[in-house]
Amino acid sequence: MGIKDMNLKAIHYATGEPVSICMEQGVIKSIEPVKSENRDTSELAIVAPGLVDLQINGYAGHDFNQVPYPDKMVGEVIRKLWQEGVTSCFPTVITNSDQAIQEALESIALACLQDPVADHGIAGIHLEGPFISPNDGARGAHNCDYVRPPDWELFNRWQEASGGRIRIITLSPEWPNSAQFISKCTENGVTVSIGHTSATPEQIAEAVEAGARMSTHLGNGAHLMMPRHPNYIWEQLAQDRLWSCVIADGFHLPDQVLKVVFKVKGAQAMLVSDAVSLSGLPAGTYTSHIGGSVVLTPEGKLHLADNENILAGSAQMLLRGIEHVTNRDLAELAVAWDMASERTSRFMKLPSAAGLTPGAPADLVLFRREGSRIRLERTFKSGKQVFLREEI
Repeated sequence: MGIKDMNLKAIHYATGEPVSICMEQGVIKSIEPVKSENRDTSELAIVAPGLVDLQINGYAGHDFNQVPYPDKMVGEVIRKLWQEGVTSCFPTVITNSDQAIQEALESIALACLQDPVADHGIAGIHLEGPFISPNDGARGAHNCDYVRPPDWELFNRWQEASGGRIRIITLSPEWPNSAQFISKCTENGVTVSIGHTSATPEQIAEAVEAGARMSTHLGNGAHLMMPRHPNYIWEQLAQDRLWSCVIADGFHLPDQVLKVVFKVKGAQAMLVSDAVSLSGLPAGTYTSHIGGSVVLTPEGKLHLADNENILAGSAQMLLRGIEHVTNRDLAELAVAWDMASERTSRFMKLPSAAGLTPGAPADLVLFRREGSRIRLERTFKSGKQVFLREEI
């Protein structure tokens, strides 16, 4: 990716003040307040860090879980995500046969080797399964035929296939010897997230002691009925060392649950899209390899064609999650934005954790608030403008 020096003026997303940002060689060289005599800011857009999605299954008809991948698919997804303000992401490979998982991981690794855009845009791979709960409800839409207990030798083969790119693994600590597996992952730099679980509070506590540090889409991938207390949702909320990811699209969780997670977890609450391949496509009826016939509504809800009360995955990106959280007064704009950028970067120890500061990667977006909507205008990756809305 060619990198060119650039300067821009915009309103800082967190302070609300006009700033001048100088980008050189792909990093932010300086960020300074605009002088008082030049404070006509009515035409300035808002500048914020690029979004970092820890869990994305696909986009615009492309699916990280259908192999073989079409030629150049991975890089195409990364490029398309720029129009959603996503400058880094973790492609998510879910429960499947051993060979299908390996093929998906090898394909992502090969794309990173062949395409600099894919290499720069993929911060790691999120392996969601197959070491999850086999139980209905907790398993979600994952294929029960391929669910299995943690296997360190198998995981190492997959990690080798990925070129060492698996950075997050979602599992359920209900399996025997889960703690030992979690400890090995942690020792080898892989973040362990608890999800799709039927684990007891004691098993969750043991997992946290072994090194688990995240909850995958907390409140989803769960039983419809469970003991009021204790249960695995309360336990994850109560564990101070667990960061919580939530899907804030307005369909997966009611506002009351989002509010509780934000209050309890504070700076440890993060937003993910968990978007499936139908995200970014027009409303209509589609065929999904997981849900069969599904409907994507104009409002962005994805549900089974024969039952609108059963979700068929998430079809909304992080921008929509930020919109929902701010429109429902669950968080201020700067906090909501950080949940999907600075916090996710900091949690995964990415260079972009520095946000809008000198020396940080120049992964930026410019946007405007238009009523209840966020209108993205420009995206920068490593200081290079990679998306410009045509009607600007």
